[in-house]
Parts: sequence; C-alpha cells; structure tokens
Amino acid sequence: MRSILKREVKNYMKNPLLWLGIVIGVFMVFQNVSPYLNIHYLREGETIVNDYPQNYRDGDVSCGYVPTEKALRREKWEERIQEVLTYEFEMDNEGALSVIDDMKGMDISASCAHLEGYGFYNAYYEYENTAYHKGTREEINSYISERLENRTFSYYFSRKFADFAGLFMGFFATVLLSVLFMQDTRRNTYELLHTKPVSAGKYLSGKVGGGFAVCLIILAALNLIFFGICLASTRNSGFEVRLTDFLVASCFYILPNMLMIVSVYSLISLLFKSPLPAVPFLFLYIVYSNMGSRNAEGIYGYYGRPLAIMVRFPGGFFDTAPPPMALLNQSFLILDAICIIFLSMQIWKRRRVY
Repeated sequence: MRSILKREVKNYMKNPLLWLGIVIGVFMVFQNVSPYLNIHYLREGETIVNDYPQNYRDGDVSCGYVPTEKALRREKWEERIQEVLTYEFEMDNEGALSVIDDMKGMDISASCAHLEGYGFYNAYYEYENTAYHKGTREEINSYISERLENRTFSYYFSRKFADFAGLFMGFFATVLLSVLFMQDTRRNTYELLHTKPVSAGKYLSGKVGGGFAVCLIILAALNLIFFGICLASTRNSGFEVRLTDFLVASCFYILPNMLMIVSVYSLISLLFKSPLPAVPFLFLYIVYSNMGSRNAEGIYGYYGRPLAIMVRFPGGFFDTAPPPMALLNQSFLILDAICIIFLSMQIWKRRRVY
C-alpha cells in the first residue's frame, strides 16, 4: 500500500501540469476573493465610490454596503412600491397610498400576496433589493466592528476561500485524477496486476490514498498561499488572521469532496476497465452540485443538494453561512466514499486470477 501511494504521489509531483494547475488555481481564486482583502475601517473623510444603486440586493461591505434594519427596510420597500404603483401601474398618489395603508399589519409574504391582486407580481423582488444600502463611514465601521467582535477576519475570509478553492479543486481533481488508473487499466497491465500477490485492500488503498494525497498537497499549498496573502493584506487593518481558520474550512468543506471524487474514479475505472467514463459523469456531478434551487418559500438561491461535492458560500462577506445540513452532507460523502471503495475492492477480487 505504502509503496503504491508513494509511487503515485511521486509521479504526480513530476508532472508539470500539476504545478501549472496550482498557478492557475491561485490566479482564479485570487480573482474572486481579492475584493474582500480591501475591507478595512474607513478613515476620516474616506468613502467607497461605486456606480451601484443606493439599495442593492447583492450589496456587500467590500463595496460600501451594510444590511438595512428591518423597520427601515420596510419603509424603503413601501416607498418603492408607491413609486412602481404610481409610474408603472398609473395609479394616482392617493390610490397608491391607499394600497400601502391596506398592507399595514401584514408581513411581507401577505403584503406581496395582496399586491398580486393588483397585478404586481415582483413585490418580493423589490423587497430583496432593499436588503443592503450604501452605508456612511460610521455605519460601515460599526458593522465591521460588530461582526469582528466574536470572530476573526480569517473566519469569514476562509469561507470565501473554501467557496472558490472548492470549485477550482472539484474541476482540477476531475481532470488530474483521470490518469490515476489509466496505466493500470490497460489490458496487459490489468491482467498482470491480478496475478500478483497484492490484495485488493492494499492496491486500492494505495491508489485512492495516492490520489487523495495529491489533492491534499495542492490544497495545502493553496491554504498557505492565501493565508500569507490575507495576513499581508490585513496587516495595516489590525484584523486577526489565523491559519487554523483556513485549515478547518478546507477540512470540512473541500476534503470530503476530494475523497468522493477519487473513490468514484476507483469504482468506474474497475467497473469499465477505464477511468475515462468517469470524466463526463463527474463533470455532470459538479454541475448538479453547483445548481441553485427554490426553498419552501419559493425563493431561488443556493441551498445545497444531497451528496453534493460542492459547498458554496454565496452570501455577503460577513453573512456567509454553510447551506442547510452541509456538515451532515459532508459526513455522508465520507461514508459513501468508503462504501464505494469497499465495492471497488469486491470488483477487484472477482476479477482476480489465482
């Protein structure tokens, strides 16, 4: 087992495509997380200038937005409803105010249902647009201070890192591990391996362990690089940055996905005597894992999918939260990967020549 694992790791380490992939991965992840490295307390007279509207559903503190308080949000939403009823539905001002008065005491869902009676079907979308507003210097600094009171800066940044690093690792591992069983599934080699005194457990543990170890090395390199970048970028901000935050996020949200990918390669490679059928399957698996859906309230967003090999954090920087049941899903991924490896061992044993 150990000799097979070492051989696979050495073979990958000698492959220039692996190092090229790491460079591409660093560039891709940096492109997506770099805006968050600019987050800092605003100095006296400093402002964040952008061309976005005053209220923006996808606003983030990196662009100068802060969450709108519930009461103010309702007020801004009603102002927008009045504007739409007046200019798009051609109501007079008194009629629009009357509609808004009728919604007093209703929650947002009931209010939206009430507006649908007038043909206004985008009311909830308008409410979503009031989620964030451009904050003043005091509001932005207060918001940052509040969020960092009990959490480190790297706690939030590591989740954004896990989001985009996990996406990159999923595609990169699918391409990189396609050659893991390529040599061994060739006709002459495959038959020869089954005549050797090597057990299915040792062989598959070595191959799967080798592929997983390569993913672990790549991910470790990305962790160290972005920990250093985050540490250097926040040096003047006084934010606390910990390497453990990066490691925890990677272990919880990325490594189980890598184990699942390499286990799928083991099963399909032995089932079809070729790893190539696994490539389109895994790409479709990634697409499935990355798809959005609607929740119980009919709101479209990313809520995660059963046995998904992607964990995304699409919210604002300080509002990142794993999808519902994400950690349970990751646990099931590990369990399923182990079951797949054992199934692969049974396939190997059935085709063994004694």
